[in-house]
Amino acid sequence: MPDSRHPRTHALLADGTTVLIRPARAEDHGAILRFYEAMSTENLRLRFFGISGRSAALAADRTAVPGTAGRRALMAEAGGRLLGIAEYEAEPDTARAEVAVAVADSRHHRGVGTLLLEHLVAAAREDGVGQFTADALAENHEILKVFRDLGLPCTRHFHGPEVHCTVDLEPEEPYLSAVDSRAGSADVASLRPLLSPRSVVVVGAGRRAGSVGRAVLHNIRHGGFTGRLYAVNPQATAIETVPSHPSVADLPIAPDLAVLAVPASAVPGVAAECGERGIKALVVVSSGLDSGQARDLLDTCRSHDMRLVGPNCLGLAVTTSGVSLDATFAARRPRPGSAGVAVQSGGVGIAVLDGLARLDIGVSTFVSLGDKYDVSGNDLLHWWESDGVTDLAILHLESFGNPRGFSRTARRVARRMPVLTVDAGRSDAGRKAAVSHTAAAAIPTMTRQALFTQAGITAARTVAELLDTAALLHAQPLPAGANVAVVTNAGGVGVLAADACAEAGLRLPDIGGELADELRNLLPEGACVTNPVDVTPAVSEEQLRRCVDRLTEHGAVDAVVVVLVPTAIAVATGDDLIRALTRGGRRPRTVVAVLPAQEPRVALLPAPGGNGIPAYSDTEGAARALSHAVRRSRWLARPPGLLPRPAGVDRHAAARTVEKFLADHTEGGWLGPEYTAALLDAYGIPQLDWAWTRTEEDAVSAAARLSDAGGGGVVLKAHWPGLIHKSEQHALHLDLRGASQVRAAHRDLVARFGDRMTGVVVQPLAARGTELFAGVTQDAVFGPLVLFGLGGTATELLADHAARLAPLSDQDVHDLITSPRCAPLLFGYRGQGPVDLEGLEQLLLRLSWMATDLPQLAEADLNPVMARPDGVTPLDVRVRLVPRRIPDPYLRRLR
Repeated sequence: MPDSRHPRTHALLADGTTVLIRPARAEDHGAILRFYEAMSTENLRLRFFGISGRSAALAADRTAVPGTAGRRALMAEAGGRLLGIAEYEAEPDTARAEVAVAVADSRHHRGVGTLLLEHLVAAAREDGVGQFTADALAENHEILKVFRDLGLPCTRHFHGPEVHCTVDLEPEEPYLSAVDSRAGSADVASLRPLLSPRSVVVVGAGRRAGSVGRAVLHNIRHGGFTGRLYAVNPQATAIETVPSHPSVADLPIAPDLAVLAVPASAVPGVAAECGERGIKALVVVSSGLDSGQARDLLDTCRSHDMRLVGPNCLGLAVTTSGVSLDATFAARRPRPGSAGVAVQSGGVGIAVLDGLARLDIGVSTFVSLGDKYDVSGNDLLHWWESDGVTDLAILHLESFGNPRGFSRTARRVARRMPVLTVDAGRSDAGRKAAVSHTAAAAIPTMTRQALFTQAGITAARTVAELLDTAALLHAQPLPAGANVAVVTNAGGVGVLAADACAEAGLRLPDIGGELADELRNLLPEGACVTNPVDVTPAVSEEQLRRCVDRLTEHGAVDAVVVVLVPTAIAVATGDDLIRALTRGGRRPRTVVAVLPAQEPRVALLPAPGGNGIPAYSDTEGAARALSHAVRRSRWLARPPGLLPRPAGVDRHAAARTVEKFLADHTEGGWLGPEYTAALLDAYGIPQLDWAWTRTEEDAVSAAARLSDAGGGGVVLKAHWPGLIHKSEQHALHLDLRGASQVRAAHRDLVARFGDRMTGVVVQPLAARGTELFAGVTQDAVFGPLVLFGLGGTATELLADHAARLAPLSDQDVHDLITSPRCAPLLFGYRGQGPVDLEGLEQLLLRLSWMATDLPQLAEADLNPVMARPDGVTPLDVRVRLVPRRIPDPYLRRLR
């Protein structure tokens, strides 16, 4: 019977080969026995520390059993052949397990053992194993290297001819980085037949010119592809002079890439033919596959080691690595360049390609992902990171398969090149459209924006805004800050430009001192040199050039926005004011132009020594593009951030609390006060003293004790599972003093809620402070999202919150605290001192790790959190658990 704890999954080896990782089963005994019997004598000796006729049989007996508590065995297969085995057996009453790995002789040095160990590590951590131990012969250098390079802390102790290895399984950043590196290398290797093919076949190329397949074949043939090109059409021997064959099986060679333009019903069968022929990559432009056809298509690609783009896509185009391939049915061919483009929507892809062409920005790789069964934006980021050509990444993604893996990759790639996207689906209607278009799960706007912000992705609201921003990032240096000078020959449009800049979050500092004097001396009489700088309609080409040069050289501002309207004076004098911007080579600071008379929304003005100057037809477009550039500059200027683990956290105690609650509440639910307190204690989250009471006398006694300890009043809170808004329900009484008030309050709660109330919580009245909110919600796809902002009874009404995906880095914590509008209250406002900022940071970090460590935590709500100079304390906490396991988001596996 299969081990349900580790589902079957496909992953890539170092050479890009697709393998199946699955648990060993009893029926695998024969295959495992043959696997060991096929090993060389030397490898058997290294594996079993000697040679015995019984070693293979004993190993098969031990491995070919269903997984049990404390024991797992995973196998790697390709083409029905067993490539490797990794297994562990836990030591009784410990968190250690002994691990063993074996790889077929012919598959050494391809990453089989490392991939199996990564999956075994994830399985072991799920089972509560924290450490692997392994014994190896000192001469077994290969297995010792595997353990050393895994990325986990590994210690080795030599005992004569043997080595005892201990591997700690906590996946800290070095391990995740090592996994990222291996994933990227394997991804790139697997994509070479797709993005750097030496031979291509178009299956379904029609004899009539209007068919999709014929259009793809035409574009490949006329797009400069120099590799071998074939067509498959049983009704033709040649199409556009390209040799055509009756079937894939009749092809004279196995091409690297096949483009399928056949009816949906034929796609699975044709894909199977391609796999059997040895083709390594598919682009399926066909649409309309039902769920069964989709499943068959993907299963075929996995079993035959093929990467897949689509279905329901426009195709792909490549201009790098000596490849000139246009395997799309787009009307125009992208020109060669350095922009990598990946989109799900073919229509958006055409719009982006057309816009880039107007800007004269060439494309290195264009991939229309379509329904994205396999190849994703993450794969393309890996490719662009390594291709040596791409320096601008443009993505349009309506869904995310593994957002946390994507975030890590994007965060790394964004430090090397701008990564731009369109923030699609911001509205309810937009999200519904995205769902219907790609069968993607609706993504809450705040979660998606947190992903983009943390990963350093520049998210535009529209395709037009994306192209505006791409033009600036492609052509100009990044501004070091948000200080902008507006230069104009017409005061009115200068005012509009200043307004647009301010609304986009940019600053217009006053220009004074020596710089103002210099500008007055070189500009016409009557010029205003504050900010905006009004150079007057009488400005000459030379005067304008010198003004812009001086502003970009001086350093008083980080960028210059030049707004020009045509005037009769310039025409009469023969001055070309636009030429003033493009003369003199590349300037040291950002320069953008706004030309209201310009027909295109954005264009690149050619300039010597650079990629040009972006010119916009309206001030808002220029200001938003410049604002995106400023945010990117700030993101790059910050260190990547650390993931600090707070001290004093007992994850095992927290896990036991969760297990105990879910054992008693199999469908999950809201925690009671005792469970909530235990969970907060395990993560070191501070709490007010409290008492759980069931009777009036218990409440009076607890109130007396807590009042004496705190020297003030007490609070009574009714409790029952699922109670949310206590104030709205009149389920609490504040500042109670003396037994009579406590009795009256308790009786009121009983009268209001009767048997629905399971008890009453008594707490001392907290000292006044700033009421904040902190919370976590667990998204099934994105993982835990931490929210922070203004708290109290108006928290939902005011919606003054910021959000970041967990686990939080130190930079993320800083952003959470400083982003809400209420942030000035925390740093000292109108004579008040700052709150305990270190305590607030610790609270958010601990909450983040609690949500990261416990996937069963569906949501947590800390409201209010009372912040004072002497401490930060949650006053009311609600936690909901659900019984679920979430797969390791960083584990290497295909979609």
